[in-house]
Amino acid sequence: MNPATSHPFSPTLPTQLELTLPLDEETFWRLCRDNQNLQFERTATGELIIMPPTGGITGEQNAELIYQLQAWNRQTRLGKVFDSSTGFRLTNGAIRSPDVAWLPNETWETLSPEQKQGFVPLCPHFVIEFLSSSDILEKTRSKMQEYINNGTQLAWLIDSQNQQVEIYRPNQNPEVLASPTTLSGDSILPGLVLDLSPVFESEIS
Repeated sequence: MNPATSHPFSPTLPTQLELTLPLDEETFWRLCRDNQNLQFERTATGELIIMPPTGGITGEQNAELIYQLQAWNRQTRLGKVFDSSTGFRLTNGAIRSPDVAWLPNETWETLSPEQKQGFVPLCPHFVIEFLSSSDILEKTRSKMQEYINNGTQLAWLIDSQNQQVEIYRPNQNPEVLASPTTLSGDSILPGLVLDLSPVFESEIS
C-alpha cells in the first residue's frame, strides 16, 4: 500500500516499517485498538509491521475489486467479504490483513460472536493482495505462499503497474498471467469472473 509522504510536496514515499521486537497477541490487539488510524500486521514470529496508508490509485483499485466481489456474493449468498482493515489470525501465529478476503458461510458460522468481534481466528479461503510501490516483491510473494500454507484455497497477487497477476493455489506453482482482462474464481468462488480492465485503466489514467 502507498504511504503518506514524509513531506507534503515530496514525491518519495517511505516503505513499510518492520520492528523486530516480538509482540504477543494481547499487546498487538491493544496496539491496533488504540491506533485505529493505522494498520498493522504481525508475522508468525511476532514482529510488528506498520502498514502505510493507502494511496489514491490503490484505494480506488481496492474499492473496485471489493465492489465486484460483493456483487457476486450478494447474488450467490455463499460467504462473507472482508476489506483490508480485517485481521486474520493464521495457524502459524501471524496476523494478516489482506487487501480483499472471503470466507464461506459455513466456515464463518463456526465462530462464536466473540471470535467474530476480534481477529478472525481463521485463514481466508480467498485473498487478493495488490503489489504497490512500497511493497517488496519477494516479501509479498512469501506472504501469498503463507496464506496458501495456512489454508487459503485461492490467492491473487495483482501487479497493476506491470499489468500482471500471480495466482496461488495449494500444491501448485504460482501461475503468472500477463495483462489478463478477467480472472475466474475457479471452484472456490463459482461463477465469479472479475473484470480487471477498471483496475489496470486506473493505473494509467
